[in-house]
Amino acid sequence: MESNNTQKKPFSELIKEDTPVLVDFYADWCAPCKMMPPILKQLKSEMGDAIKIIKIDTERNPDVAIRYQVRGIPNLILFHKGQILWQQAGVVQMPQLKQIIEQKLEQS
Repeated sequence: MESNNTQKKPFSELIKEDTPVLVDFYADWCAPCKMMPPILKQLKSEMGDAIKIIKIDTERNPDVAIRYQVRGIPNLILFHKGQILWQQAGVVQMPQLKQIIEQKLEQS
């Protein structure tokens, strides 16, 4: 799992890459957000290099959250080559999440 704080590239460049990027918008005080890391870890182990997963703290990066209209957290956004393919607020279980991502990437 990569934290945006340790990234060398700005967020706007990361989401434009060929590798799809799943962004998890969260906050430390958000109880449901704490359910996402194990789900995302499992997703990463199944999908490997086919996807990049980034976590963004909405408290530390309010400008990014506002830009993508993140109103509820956890909020997942799937980017591919700068385009939003999918966005959903709330906890998404791993099988469903993997299925949605694979489906959206096939369509793009």
